[in-house]
Amino acid sequence: MGGGSRAAVAVAAALTLALALAGCTQRSNQGAPASTGGTPTAVGFPETPDQPVVPGRPGGTFRLGITEPTAIDPYNVQESEGALVTQALFTGLVTNTRTGQVRDGVASAWTPNADCTQWTFTLKPGTTFTNGEPVDAAAFKRGWERTSAKGSGSDVAYHLGEVVGFDRMQDGSATTLSGVDASDPNTVKVALARPDCEFVLRTAHPALSPVPTVAGPATNQAYNDLPIGNGPFKMDGPWQHDTGIRLVRNDAYGAGPRANLDAVEITITPADTGVQTEYDGFLNGQFDWARLPTPALSQARDANEPKGQWISKPSTSVSYLQSQDTRAPLDTPLARKAVSMAIDRAAIAQGVFQGAQQPASSLVPSTFPAAYQPGVCTACTFDPAQAKQLAAQAGLTPGTHLRLQFNTGGGHEEWTAAVKQQLEQNLGVVVDYSGVPFRDLLNNQQQADATGLFRAAWGADYPTAAGMLTPLLATASIGAATPDDVATGDNRGRYSNPAFDALMDRASATPDAAARNDLYKQAEKIAIGDDLGLIPLFTRQQFRLANAATFGNVNMDFTDNPTLATITVR
Repeated sequence: MGGGSRAAVAVAAALTLALALAGCTQRSNQGAPASTGGTPTAVGFPETPDQPVVPGRPGGTFRLGITEPTAIDPYNVQESEGALVTQALFTGLVTNTRTGQVRDGVASAWTPNADCTQWTFTLKPGTTFTNGEPVDAAAFKRGWERTSAKGSGSDVAYHLGEVVGFDRMQDGSATTLSGVDASDPNTVKVALARPDCEFVLRTAHPALSPVPTVAGPATNQAYNDLPIGNGPFKMDGPWQHDTGIRLVRNDAYGAGPRANLDAVEITITPADTGVQTEYDGFLNGQFDWARLPTPALSQARDANEPKGQWISKPSTSVSYLQSQDTRAPLDTPLARKAVSMAIDRAAIAQGVFQGAQQPASSLVPSTFPAAYQPGVCTACTFDPAQAKQLAAQAGLTPGTHLRLQFNTGGGHEEWTAAVKQQLEQNLGVVVDYSGVPFRDLLNNQQQADATGLFRAAWGADYPTAAGMLTPLLATASIGAATPDDVATGDNRGRYSNPAFDALMDRASATPDAAARNDLYKQAEKIAIGDDLGLIPLFTRQQFRLANAATFGNVNMDFTDNPTLATITVR
């Protein structure tokens, strides 16, 4: 109770400061360039090193909170909450380290042909699902077909979109992926409809997990709530919706080292108080891992960093405003640039985020250094005078209603309120501002008649700049056959530019990494520099609290979740 009261006061104070700073129109959102290439020096908490490795030993229960996932069945895992559970339950062909290195999962080797249209994966022998079924080539083919099937309604099926036969699976004219050859139980051969020299990276996504025969179709509710996987953990009873999920160690795990923890207890927190509930739970000893509400960052860092319980890591993710690009009032680049230049990112970074986040001037973050180009978003510079001029040219006149929606329970109330105030002050528009549960936000974004702006953030699903650019900006990632259809992909703003798509296709077919990254830069220049298909706001730094007194080897993985498979009691 006391912690919640203090946090409420801190929220009010931080928001007041943010709104005050929002009026300082002379401030630049860029800050002074640092040696890292344009990264603002005035903001951003230092990165913490990983915990020193300690010997693992069986035992212990690790406790944490998440909000209700969309799915934990791999066919439809689409956010960090679902990924946390699914990646503990399933191991795909490969895995990724925190810094993006590819490591073997069930596959021990992988090779493309000369033009990257065919890939061959050699499987480790003898691995099984927790019900004893073999994890063989057929299990991967089965899982991929389950995700791809029209009747599945998967929002993440597009990760398989390059595989030959995917289109026919999606339109219902086929029930098998013709491009996947599982005739040899120890080898998965994949034929692609177009070259992709980075296809191996896609196979780490949960949507490409293997499944046992008992999974049945994606409509099998029993399996949706009690997935049987091949990962380092297994379910200990079905998902208790809006209450919790319990995992226990899979002692038969064969794709890598076995987990140390006896169990992982996941409490599902209320959507409207999720992050605050996690933080309060850590403070009172209920949780061993927690995300933090923005107003608590400095206090939490001061109290926990000396104890080795503060984790700060740069993320492969960017916070942005998803603009609905095909409907007024944001259906022109000029209108979107006006909105972007009316936002003082530095004021919000300092006033709300207490210096913990950095203003973004690109979509591809610095964690992909070979493709990173700070400043490619020229309209990410705060310039209210120019913003007004662009708004006038675009017909975004004073009094125009502009929707801004965010999801509750994720710590987004303060900074989105600051954006609302800035847009109204600097452009004279009327911002229709609302907060809804996360699943409602996702649903609202998809609708054909969606307008305005939505709070959004994206972390790359695999370690390549294409993991940012393709899902969010490629025409194929809209996932709607006509403008009147629901957008089932992650390009929910419906941005489309054939020149961008052509560059991304060329990059995909380019074996040389340096040349490929140059093409990614050219593509981003079109989509973000010229068209501003979405509005980058902040490069996301991720902060967590971890119970390092009780547990060792607690680090953050590629998806910003705890490394459950390595955690051990001290």
